[in-house]
Parts: sequence; structure tokens; C-alpha cells
Amino acid sequence: MAHAKNHDYHILPPSIWPFIGAVGAFVMFVGGVFWMHKMSVLGLPVWSLFALGVLTVFYTMFGWWNDVANEGNTGDHTPVVQIGLRYGIILFIVSEVMFFVAWFWAFFKNALYPMGEMSPIVDGVWPPEGIVTFDPWHLPLINTLILLLSGVAVTWAHHAIAHENDRKTAIRGLAVAVALGVAFTFLQAYEYSHAAFGLADTVYGGVFYMATGFHGFHVIIGTIFLFVCLVRMIRGNMTQTQHVGFEAAAWYWHFVDVVWLFLFAAIYVWGR
Repeated sequence: MAHAKNHDYHILPPSIWPFIGAVGAFVMFVGGVFWMHKMSVLGLPVWSLFALGVLTVFYTMFGWWNDVANEGNTGDHTPVVQIGLRYGIILFIVSEVMFFVAWFWAFFKNALYPMGEMSPIVDGVWPPEGIVTFDPWHLPLINTLILLLSGVAVTWAHHAIAHENDRKTAIRGLAVAVALGVAFTFLQAYEYSHAAFGLADTVYGGVFYMATGFHGFHVIIGTIFLFVCLVRMIRGNMTQTQHVGFEAAAWYWHFVDVVWLFLFAAIYVWGR
């Protein structure tokens, strides 16, 4: 046959998702600028254009990833294609690592060379005067244990589906991991609500909330990622040989765990 497939690669058909995603990101960017400058478009609320961009990006994410999941369900994700997908998530996680490197750099730079009123003649103190830091051995330690246990649950689930072909156990492990991810987010919000300093309170507050806040955002993303894998696992869309999406979620979750361990050790413990 002229169109018979004689290779292991998946040739993608033309897709509208990259275009829609680019338009959504541009609208979100322009809407964010308008919102920060309190500029209205056609008399609508100042945040409306930004919200439209966000919804368009979310729509693109749902539609595009749904297409990828359908490709896997129909057998298009051959072993060769799965290798490419794994390389993709690895490169994505590496880019996320470098994102957090920037916040750690900012923290250690200011911690090792704190700026005082007479800086650079006389160094200041760290944390800056007036900042009451968190006790790392209360809520931060509890959240650390929660994340570590969630990582154990994800590994348990992955071992069950990949090595034992036990989908029921994998579902239980994923459910535990999702529940622990939600618990971490609620405890982090509770901790923020009882903080003695804010985002604008010296460079310590800025770096603390940007680093831990972005990590919390990644926890939310990872929890959603694991929840989607849980739903697909319940529906039977993941098998012993076809579960690249779950592997990606597991790697991402372990990355979130490791980042938190560094945040806990550097900011909560050493940074006091």
C-alpha cells in the first residue's frame, strides 16, 4: 500500500492548538499590562482581557493534552514515541529547576551579603530587623513529611502499574498522593495567613513568598496532574506498557518534593 506505515514514529496531523495557544498567551500578556495600568477595553472591567487570555490558554491545554491522551489510547505512542515524550518532560523539568535556581540565588545572595542602611560600607543583618521568621519545626516540618509521604505514594502507585500490572493498587496510591497534595496546599495557605510579615516587607519577604509561593503553585499543578492520571487510571486508559503520562506526573511530583526539601533546609532552617 502506498500509505502503509513502515516506521515507529507518529506523524502528527495539522493542529490548530499551537495557534490558539499563542493567541491566548498574547491576549493574556496584553491583558496583564492593561490590568496593571488600570486600562479598560471597550468599557469592560480592567481584568477582563487578562481573564480571556487565561481561559484561552486553559482551553488550549485541555484540548491539546486530550488529543495527546487519545493518541496514546489508539496506539500511536510506540516505544520510540514514548522515548521522545520522556525526553520532553525531562527537558521541561530541567527548565523548572533553573527557574528555582534564580530564587535560591536571590535568597543566598541577600543572606550572605545583607544590605544595611550604610551598605556597602557596613553590612546589615539577616533576616532583616523586624522580620519574625517561621519556626521550621512546626507547620513547615509537617508539610515536609506530607510531601515526602506523597512521593512515597506516587512511587508505590508507579511500581504497582509498571511492575505488578496492579491497577487497583495504583489507583489507591494515586488517591493518597492527591489527598496529601491537597493537604499540603491547605496547610501552606494556613501558614501564610499567620505570617508576621508580608511580600513587601524587606527583601526577605519578597524572596520568601516568591520562592515558597511559586513552589506552592507547582504543588497545585502537580496535584491536578496526578488527579488527571487518577481519573484516567480509573477509566482504564493506562496500562502496564502505556502510562507515559503517569511517569511524567511522577517525575514532576518528585521534582516538587526535592525543591521543597531545599526550600525547607535553606530558607526555613538555615535562613533563620
